[in-house]
Amino acid sequence: MKKLNSSLITHFFSLLSVFVLSGCVIGGNGYSLKGISIPPNVNTFYINEVDNQTQTAPPTLSQTFRQQLNDKIRNESRLKNDDVNPDIEFKAVISDYIVSAQSPEPGQTNAFNRLNITFRVEYINNLNEDEGWDTAKRFNHFADFETNENLIDRQDDLIDEILEEITERIFNQAFTNW
Repeated sequence: MKKLNSSLITHFFSLLSVFVLSGCVIGGNGYSLKGISIPPNVNTFYINEVDNQTQTAPPTLSQTFRQQLNDKIRNESRLKNDDVNPDIEFKAVISDYIVSAQSPEPGQTNAFNRLNITFRVEYINNLNEDEGWDTAKRFNHFADFETNENLIDRQDDLIDEILEEITERIFNQAFTNW
């Protein structure tokens, strides 16, 4: 019985290894990891200065967003940052930075506040216009915080949480065929 169990466990981990390793492929058509697909001729990217069109967003939000998206692309792809003649470019605008009070849902006793941030992002492929986005896409996300908490005290953590989700969506939209 013990031999059967260890055999099953060994078989299970062998199959698991195959599934994990099959998620990462480097081939003649480019770079692919978990569905990420970057043509082999695309080697560089650049993120333009982010325009803040809101009156309420902190002045550092533009740079924070730009840095997080830059880090995401550098860390999760083979692309290099190049501001001179990039193969692909991102242009972004902060279009909304809204704090709103939320009513309690049925079954809840407390209301909460919500910070919602929206970006409009253009993706330009300078090597192949057809692979860019025809129009800017909207990316937004929110994070909730307690009504007794001061936004200023929680703002940095909330922004990081929101930007993590937004940069993930931008990355996936730009580099996957979903």
